[in-house]
Amino acid sequence: MPAKLSTLSEGVTNRAIDIGKQIRAQRKMLGVSATTAAEAAGMSRVTWYRIEKGVASITQGAFLSALAVLGLDVRINQSTTQTDNTDNNNGTESVPVHIALNDYPQLKQLAWQVHGVDVLSPREALTIYERNWRHLDLETMEPHEHNLVDALRQIFTGEIHNV
Repeated sequence: MPAKLSTLSEGVTNRAIDIGKQIRAQRKMLGVSATTAAEAAGMSRVTWYRIEKGVASITQGAFLSALAVLGLDVRINQSTTQTDNTDNNNGTESVPVHIALNDYPQLKQLAWQVHGVDVLSPREALTIYERNWRHLDLETMEPHEHNLVDALRQIFTGEIHNV
C-alpha cells in the first residue's frame, strides 16, 4: 500500500493530472489498450489507471515504466514562475535555450528577415541585436528584454563587440 502523502499544492496536483492526461492521450494515439500498456510496463491495470488519473502517490518507478512503454521521456525545465534568478546564476539573468521571438518585441522587429522561424538560439539572438543595435529603442525596451541582452552579453563576452 502506498504511503500517504502530505497535502499537495493545487499547482502540483494539477500538474500531475495534466501529465496523466498526456500519458493517456499518447496511449490512445498509439492504439494500445490500458491493460496491454500496464502489462508491458509490468504493473497492474489499477496502477496504470492511477497514473492516467494523475494520482501523485504513484511510485517513480511505475511512472517511468509507463513513460518508457509509450516511448515518452521526461524533460526537466526550470520553472518559469521562479521570481529571482540571481540566486542560481551568480547575479546574472538566466538565458533560455530557445528564445521565442514573440517574447521579445524589439528582437522580433529586428529579425524581420528571418522567415518561418519563431525561436532563435542565444547566439543568433545576440548576433541580431549586435548587427541592428542602432535600430533599437532602449527607452521603450521592456525590462525582461534588457535583461536578456545583458545576459547574452555576459555569456558571450569577447565574441561580439558592438553591443
